[in-house]
Amino acid sequence: MKTAFALAILTFMFCGVAWAECRPDRVELRNDLAQVRFDIELAVTPQERSRGLMFRESMPSRSGMMFIFDPPQPVAFWMKNTLIPLDMVFLDQTGVVTRVHEGAIPGDLTPIEGGDSVYAVLEINSGLAKRYAIRPGTQMRHEVFLQGPAIWPC
Repeated sequence: MKTAFALAILTFMFCGVAWAECRPDRVELRNDLAQVRFDIELAVTPQERSRGLMFRESMPSRSGMMFIFDPPQPVAFWMKNTLIPLDMVFLDQTGVVTRVHEGAIPGDLTPIEGGDSVYAVLEINSGLAKRYAIRPGTQMRHEVFLQGPAIWPC
């Protein structure tokens, strides 16, 4: 009886995570190996995208910043005035990861290209893409992907 009750509780908790409502300050990523949630800040305007995470000395582990490019376009990032090492996750308009750049070096001016049709870029602390198996094909859920043919709707 206790085992059945515990299983019911775990199932309810899992479903709660799986069906959590979308929020503008959160993204969820999933693939066949992992599912992870990040609290995010959005960078939508040219001014917000230009500043990004510059001059910040740290960022909480499960946090990040997501840059939105509407319409999708070629993008390249650099690490000028960025003080923390980052992983950059590039996504298409459906919320599918198309490229991951791991370990961007603070202060490096080398352009980090994301591809020809980038809709969003998620910046997270360096090493987390590897830890959570974030790679091309990983799906992201966030309300900005509702305009396209989202694979993992809210």
